[in-house]
Amino acid sequence: MASIDYEVELSDAERAARETVHKFAEEVMRPAGVVLDAMADPRDVIAKESILWEVFEKHRALGLDEFTAPNSDLAPAQQARLRCIISEELGWGDAGLAISFGVAGFPRMMAQMSGKPELIERFSADDCIGCWAGTEPDHGSDLIYYMNRQGVEQPGRPNCIARKDGDSFVLSGQKAAWVSNGTIAKAAAMFCAVDMGDGKRADAGFLVPLDVPGVSKGKPLNKIGQRALNQGEIFFDHVRIPAEYMVIPPDAYGFATQIILTTANGGMGSIFVGVAQAALDLAVGYAKQRVQGGVPIFQHQNVKMRLFKMFRQVHAARALSRQVTLYNSINVPSRLHLAVASKVTSTNTAFEVASSALQIFGGNGLSREYPIEKLLRDARASMIEDGCNDLLSLVAAESL
Repeated sequence: MASIDYEVELSDAERAARETVHKFAEEVMRPAGVVLDAMADPRDVIAKESILWEVFEKHRALGLDEFTAPNSDLAPAQQARLRCIISEELGWGDAGLAISFGVAGFPRMMAQMSGKPELIERFSADDCIGCWAGTEPDHGSDLIYYMNRQGVEQPGRPNCIARKDGDSFVLSGQKAAWVSNGTIAKAAAMFCAVDMGDGKRADAGFLVPLDVPGVSKGKPLNKIGQRALNQGEIFFDHVRIPAEYMVIPPDAYGFATQIILTTANGGMGSIFVGVAQAALDLAVGYAKQRVQGGVPIFQHQNVKMRLFKMFRQVHAARALSRQVTLYNSINVPSRLHLAVASKVTSTNTAFEVASSALQIFGGNGLSREYPIEKLLRDARASMIEDGCNDLLSLVAAESL
């Protein structure tokens, strides 16, 4: 039932990438994801002896970033297709790990956006795990809602502020426990309030090394799903960084943030198409093995109808995700509302398909001996992260 079975005109590069990543997802990500998910204490997930670090090393060894690097020889449309194929397969393997891999490259992406050679060199090391430090204890999805509202000040007090001080910025405050890779990251792509000394409130984007004095981290978050994905608080106690580490100034914040959010939501759409496909694959396999009433349950009409509905949902979500990623890769400006449509559709689909798959598993689906309950938990988390689906839908609707 793999998605590739319905592909046409795959290039050699696409076929090779898909086969390589699928093998990695099946042989490395899935087993590791099960082990990490079962750990009662999230501190064990990131312990020195954890399998997590071996998975990161093997992921780096695949060299997948070469397919989508700015200096790639591939055309934007080719990069977009490869990005979809790779993200879907990683999501099929383990959603939490797939997100962790993606977020790890955010500082590198922002450094490349800056065009500054010194920042590109500083924040692009292969072993530099990054994070996207946007969410704050008092600010989550509303950061997205208010980011492009000209003349409308974001309500509430910011939890983290960067204050201009000569040739430096001084960072004070905290980021929330939902920062992905938060307690393991070596660098942050950080969005926060900024005080330029003119008395006006604004927002900006910074590259922040997390191995400097004044940075501390909270304990890893203990959560219902995506337990392989490390998340946790980051605290800044008068952390001084060079002024050139501001890569998104206030006057460009809205535009740049929209590009990054478009990329992030498009990536979430692709990853959770993979999760939905994984749930469908498991359900079909189980339905052909489980015997009730003297025959495999696949032969019962209600099971067939349920499976076919799941099949339609997965492929509809995939078609939208692919179309959106392709469109946004070749059009400037990219369209955030399209990426949101992909994210909302794919994550809702992943949850609905995983829930239907669990119903097919019956009582066995409730047991941790079977993998479907983990997929359901992982999918449920996706409907809140990177902006909850309800608020994202409101943001996107205004673009219509």
